[in-house]
Amino acid sequence: MSVLRWVTRFLDCTLVEDVVLGAVTCPSGELVLMDGGYLGLWSGNRSPDDTRQPDGIAAVDFEVVGRDAVAAAESFDRQSGQTLYDIPQDKVPQFTACFDGHCRERGLEAALRPFGRQVSHRDRVRRAVAAGDPDFLISGVPVVPVGNVPSTRPLPVTAARGQWGWRQIRIGLGDQAAAESRQLGSIGVDYARFVFADADSLADWVHDDPIDGLADVVFWGKDEAAIAEEFGASRTGTPGDDHYGWLNLPVGQASERALALNERRNAEPRRMFAFDVRPHSHHWKVMTDVRAAEHEAATITIAGADIMMALTSVGDGFFPVHLDLDASGVPTAVRITIEKDS
Repeated sequence: MSVLRWVTRFLDCTLVEDVVLGAVTCPSGELVLMDGGYLGLWSGNRSPDDTRQPDGIAAVDFEVVGRDAVAAAESFDRQSGQTLYDIPQDKVPQFTACFDGHCRERGLEAALRPFGRQVSHRDRVRRAVAAGDPDFLISGVPVVPVGNVPSTRPLPVTAARGQWGWRQIRIGLGDQAAAESRQLGSIGVDYARFVFADADSLADWVHDDPIDGLADVVFWGKDEAAIAEEFGASRTGTPGDDHYGWLNLPVGQASERALALNERRNAEPRRMFAFDVRPHSHHWKVMTDVRAAEHEAATITIAGADIMMALTSVGDGFFPVHLDLDASGVPTAVRITIEKDS
């Protein structure tokens, strides 16, 4: 976040309580809330066994079964509910021995039953919603699913200001006032951004691959002007993200530029700068719009659903999610807490 944008937000925080970030749509009725930077892990309807990269870690998913399955899963307390995802294959003997020992010590009749193949991420959403689990993991990253979301109309997304950034982000589900609140899980964020997305639409998400065969290369830092002169680069003029670099390069040419920048950074005399290769993927497109947006949030339409990416405003962390219910028990809003009230 630029200094000017931060100062403006700080000065305005007492003047404007709620800011409209946009709206999302959820045709499937099941909404996914997670770190948008991790969408490259999303397997859609495929098993992670089929989407794992060559250097990825083979893993196994388990279900807790037996007479005391619920008590065993709750007391073991490794993941929510009775499913345990993404246990590294080389850790399985140690993990199952630990679970068996846990059950013996407590006199619980339960066991870990492996799935034949890892459960797809779309099915993890379905299973969590059906079981009422507050969250589930994808490679250790907490993801919060919300079921029974209105599927035929846009869901407004607003943010309330806090002292240092957003105090909370709210996704409206209904018009009635909240009568009670239920805590769900927490979104784990390492890339300083949230994504709010329809569970079905994410099957078509393209995170890293260039859809049009093109990519941008940008660089910045203490010695950016000197490097720009050496490489004949100019400012890109991108709103909210005006670095030195080159736009709309064929992927091969972008890779060559990145390699040359890396070699120059390590050569003598040393230069202090960072660079980024940004393939024209869905992630690149929406993040370009996010950086240009006044409130650092933007939407992109994927498979008929409007997906929102929004910066957290405070960087990384774990962000609790609550579901507000009206007097009849109907969901009226999803709230993500950013900054706790003092």
